[in-house]
Amino acid sequence: MRLAEGIVTTRGGMTSHTAVVARGWGLPAVVGVEDLRVNVDHAMIGGHRLEPGDRVSLDGGTGEVLVGNLEVSSVEVTPELATLLSWADEIRIGRVGVRANADTGADAERARAFGAEGIGLCRTEHMFLGDRLPLVQRFIDADGGPDEADSLAALGQAQRADLAAVLTAMAPHPVTVRLLDAPLHEFAGGTGSTEWAEHNPMLGTRGVRLAVLREDLYRMQTRAVLGALADVRAAGCTPRAEIMVPMVTEPAELALVRSWLEEEIAASSESIQVGTMIETPRAALAAGMVALHADFFSFGTNDLTQLVFGFSRDDVERKIMTPYLELGLLEANPFEILDATVVAPLVASAVTAGRAVRPELPVGVCGEHGGDPTSIRYLVAAGVDYVSCSPFRVPVARLAVAQALLDIED
Repeated sequence: MRLAEGIVTTRGGMTSHTAVVARGWGLPAVVGVEDLRVNVDHAMIGGHRLEPGDRVSLDGGTGEVLVGNLEVSSVEVTPELATLLSWADEIRIGRVGVRANADTGADAERARAFGAEGIGLCRTEHMFLGDRLPLVQRFIDADGGPDEADSLAALGQAQRADLAAVLTAMAPHPVTVRLLDAPLHEFAGGTGSTEWAEHNPMLGTRGVRLAVLREDLYRMQTRAVLGALADVRAAGCTPRAEIMVPMVTEPAELALVRSWLEEEIAASSESIQVGTMIETPRAALAAGMVALHADFFSFGTNDLTQLVFGFSRDDVERKIMTPYLELGLLEANPFEILDATVVAPLVASAVTAGRAVRPELPVGVCGEHGGDPTSIRYLVAAGVDYVSCSPFRVPVARLAVAQALLDIED
């Protein structure tokens, strides 16, 4: 994806992996193009035959794929926009922050240039792809022994360097590092092993579940965070990091994994908060009990929406969403605008429950809704401390948060 100038897929939707990653990198992407057919020597789309070498133009905002090489212009940031955003910052700073979702040093620098005040979501699984994928596959397929230890050591060294770049770019602002959370088929595919094959990987051995089965995974990642902090501090910066445990459904899961992480942290000179991502309905409904073991909450509204509705975020927008919107069965695409009837109240009730246990509990949102103005109004009303979105949506979020705060005051 990093080598592409634009991306077109036959599957996916607003919050599918392709769309989320492309948005973070600023790549135009049109996903879920139902009438696209790719053959050996040509492609068909919208009745047009495309030969190898033919030019197409993409509008990632409207979702259009246009035949031909259309002229593209760059938009300059005007002084008037900078002034408007500075007014917005005067209203919101100290009340509701705006962070960015970023996974590399370059992405973090871009986010900071757009005004981000930290990283609300650093997805460590993105650091495991490319030439490191075989190491992950070796670790997953290994059952103890030298292969598992060697692959973990190599992954830890690489992750330490990657995290150091992110922490350096964002210092002294906080970076929330989410431990590995990806459907297992993205990593185990191609290993030749059927042991990890799953019929529904999005609901399978993800996040904390894989950690429970392979304790050394999250221990290794925690050591990588600690090592990166030490490296960046030695270079003269003042880094800040938080560790986030994903895909929790049961408070006991978080308590168990947290005990392992605290052992690693205690062996260092660092002090790091350990929180969790609230992305399953059960975690949201049990927020008071989850808060007993969490230093902070961050709502993953992409998966929370998927699981509340029972919609696959990778498939639903391809066939179901358009007729549902046309027939008025849904007021809006819930992956674009946070569902005001159930999901937004669920977030608000979880915030209240969590703070009943920990009154000063920090709460953020790192799903795609953190960059949508309408969703931001619901989230600010729910009492979140910050929203986090892709770097390119940070200016929109800064303005929307200020507008939401003004609406509440009125």
